[in-house]
Order: sequence, then C-alpha cells, then structure tokens
Amino acid sequence: MASRIVRQDSSIPTTVRAAIYARVSTLNGGQDPSMQTRELEEYCRRRGWQVHSVYVDNGFSGKKDSRPQLNRMMQDAHERRFSVVVVWRFDRFARSVSHLLRALETFNALGVQFVSLSEQVDTNTPTGKMVFTVLGAVAELERNLIVERVRAGLRHARAKGKRLGRPKKSVDAVRIALLRTAGDSWRTISRKMGVSVGTVFAAAQRDHEQEPVPPFVAVSD
Repeated sequence: MASRIVRQDSSIPTTVRAAIYARVSTLNGGQDPSMQTRELEEYCRRRGWQVHSVYVDNGFSGKKDSRPQLNRMMQDAHERRFSVVVVWRFDRFARSVSHLLRALETFNALGVQFVSLSEQVDTNTPTGKMVFTVLGAVAELERNLIVERVRAGLRHARAKGKRLGRPKKSVDAVRIALLRTAGDSWRTISRKMGVSVGTVFAAAQRDHEQEPVPPFVAVSD
C-alpha cells in the first residue's frame, strides 16, 4: 500500500495575538483608559487579531520609562506571547523620542509589530518603516543638541571664571592630627568627620607636606 503524503495547507492564516497598551496620567482628573481600550479592541476585531492581554497603567506619567504594566508587557514581548502592540497614540506609550525609539528597536528585534491608531502608523508598512527611520534621526539630533548645550554651558562658565566640578569639602587637618595622636584609626576619624577615608588620608598627607622644614644649621668643627 502506497504511503500517503499529507501536506499542511500553508493558506491557513496564523492567528495574530495583539497586546493593547493604554495609559492615563491622573486617576481623579476625569481620565478614563476605557476610552482608549474600547477603540483599540474594536480595531483588533476589525483586523481579525486576537487580544492576548490589555495592559493599563493608571496614574503614571509618560515621562517615566518604567511603569508596572509597561514593564510586564515588555517582558511578555521577550517571551513571544504576542506579535503586535497596539496603542491609541504615541504619547500614551512614551513621551520622549529616545524612549519610543528604544522600544521600537526592541520590538523590531523581537519581530513584534507596532501600531499607533491615532497617527495611523504601522511598522509593518513602508510608511511605518519610514517613521521608524525618521524617529531614529530625530533621537540622534536630540542627543547631539543636548551634548552641544552642555558643552556651551561649560565654556560659558569657564569664561566667567567659575570653578567646575563638585565643590571640595573643607577638612580640618588639625583635628585629624589630634585624633590620630589619640589613637583613632582612619576609618574612625572619617566616621566622626562625616567624610570618606580617602578624603581624611589625603587631607593628612597635604598637611604633612605643608609643614615647614626646619632650617639647616651648619655646625663648625
């Protein structure tokens, strides 16, 4: 009897599992995340996507990169629990371009699609890929501007004669010498004076180096 070869039908569509993310900044300001989640769930139904989970951060600012539900969603993304993330708007997910870009780079590496409903951006489309590229350029420009502003501030401060860096703590070298004479260890002295052991030791060394050298007196035979 001839063996039968069973071929799997490649035309059978694979179920797309979607993660819905929503966020509101305040709990008592009349903001309701259900307005976001309702539209996102309806969008997933129209696309024929199965909603894996709805992640909602209540009372968290978009400026915070770390949020409980966002962190849980990112962990689930690494575990391949879904293949697409859907948000109502970019600023519901992230407020800074750098944070958004880092997340999109992570999703891209994991093969996770990202959709922003209001902006009509889908990273699986040519337009979405272009937006991803533009965001990368904007993030790089943002970093360069920050670096240049810092450098300009330093140059301005130096031109005005300001000392840069952390202010040096004033350490009483005489007290250190007295405590050492009394038999205290460097660690004990640092604890009493509220400074590090290294600072205490350096102050003692400087004081020792600054002690006047007694004049050399020649003695005749």
